[in-house]
Amino acid sequence: MQHLNPFDDPQQDCHVLQNDQQQYSLWPAFNALPVGWRSVFGPQPQAACLNWLNENWHDIRPVTDNANRSDNV
Repeated sequence: MQHLNPFDDPQQDCHVLQNDQQQYSLWPAFNALPVGWRSVFGPQPQAACLNWLNENWHDIRPVTDNANRSDNV
């Protein structure tokens, strides 16, 4: 099956990117990294990157929001 969107291809290698707000993104390995993001995992198969994200990214709020939190999620 042809995938029109590179994010839809489970066979591709990806990076897990992180920005300064400690937010993450799954990024295709064949694309240049966007400005303001750095690779923290990969390139690895997409499934391995998704597993890494599930194990390591517990709070989707940016760091600036975390400073104002009253809970310890």
